Amino acid sequence: MSQHDSRAAQRPNPDQELVDIANFVCDYPLDSDLAYTTARHCLMDSLACSLLALKYPDCTRLLGPLVPGAEMKHGARVPGTAYELDPVQAAFNLGTLIRYLDFNDTWLAAEWGHPSDNLGAILAVADYLSRKRGSEGGEPLSIRDVLTAMIKAHEIQGVLALENSYNKVGLDHVLLVRAASTAVVTRMLGGNRQQVINALSNAWIDGGALRTYRHAPNTGSRKSWAAGDACRRAVTHALMAMSGEMGYPSALSAKRWGFYDVLFDGKPFRFQRPYGSYVMENVLFKISFPAEFHAQTAVECAMQLHAEVANRIDEIDRIVIETQEAAVRIIDKTGPLDNYADRDHCLQYMVAVPLIFGQLTADSYKDDTAADPRIDALRQRMEVRENESFTADYFDPEKRGIGNAIQVYFKDGSSTKRVEISYPIGHRRRRDEGIPVLIQKFQSAVKDHYDADSAAAILDACSDQQKLEKMPVSDFVDLWVS
Repeated sequence: MSQHDSRAAQRPNPDQELVDIANFVCDYPLDSDLAYTTARHCLMDSLACSLLALKYPDCTRLLGPLVPGAEMKHGARVPGTAYELDPVQAAFNLGTLIRYLDFNDTWLAAEWGHPSDNLGAILAVADYLSRKRGSEGGEPLSIRDVLTAMIKAHEIQGVLALENSYNKVGLDHVLLVRAASTAVVTRMLGGNRQQVINALSNAWIDGGALRTYRHAPNTGSRKSWAAGDACRRAVTHALMAMSGEMGYPSALSAKRWGFYDVLFDGKPFRFQRPYGSYVMENVLFKISFPAEFHAQTAVECAMQLHAEVANRIDEIDRIVIETQEAAVRIIDKTGPLDNYADRDHCLQYMVAVPLIFGQLTADSYKDDTAADPRIDALRQRMEVRENESFTADYFDPEKRGIGNAIQVYFKDGSSTKRVEISYPIGHRRRRDEGIPVLIQKFQSAVKDHYDADSAAAILDACSDQQKLEKMPVSDFVDLWVS
């Protein structure tokens, strides 16, 4: 980390943190078959999430050009729609679609987040570049290029999250999407090491969105488009750097004015491991439930208990939920829940619904479901406790557990068994079980949105790793245009 005197006018060398990211995106050779296979599944899952989000008017009203009519001929296409936009706004559109239902992948460490959020910027820029090159007689990018950018963006976001908690200083994890996307997109645009550093420095100077919209009493829908906004900002920084905009070498470390002193309690980032392909290889998929990831195994536990308690809801005396410290801090929520976004970040709500109904879907957070008085009645009987072993496993790099346990006690003194699940179905330790369910989720979303011929073309393109990797990006995206 640079230790530049803020009074000295001579510009310092770039912060090492910026240099390391630039070196990684410019020079690091990826050779992990597992990472590329996982990235293909991540691409499929993310686009499935975007199709599912198109069913919700609160999401679709955000889409299209920022100014009505400001579409771009031969611009980037937005999968699942007919929009043709400049890459900045296309990145917002796709980033918002992928994240809107809280159903895409997750990374949990000192900070959490959703690395596939970066696909909004990556695919929009890749499509834009491919169409531009095609119009000029050049070669388009391939899906292999997209998967490479995804692996590197996952790695940047995930490694920055391993030892550094942004939420503890009130910052939202989407700042990591902005940083990771800025770096890889600048490189995709042809940026050299210095241009990547310049763009990345501006991304950090943006500071970070406050987590206000993720927590009571202000929880709201911005959390569903914040990642899209980060993608939009990243593409802006990348394009500006490519046009010659300058950078700020000590954006992180400058005394008084840098990111660390202004927003991170004066502490530099800490790193557990160098950049590679670890994050993509170990990423967590949300496969079965559109629910905040710290609650995924709690929902599984509740599903197992449904048959035993569904006909005895009025007889329940209390429900004990054991979870990790992070879940206690961010999704243990009492009192009235105001909206969809409030509910899908409430551990008690996400447990009550499957106990009562035997399912948890995106529709479970709507007002008509939430109006069922049994849900709040059960929430009032819940005790949420930290289980220290769950917290320890959560931080263990060899485990990355997301444990939850539930036991239901009845008024007559009887109780259910204590159900404990340490790893959700989307965890690497359950890949053999999870990937077929992920593919089913993907196929269902595609078939529900497209006619039979269009769906068949998409499913065929995504079914073979080698064939997909060779496919031009613009040809791939054309399959998704509605």
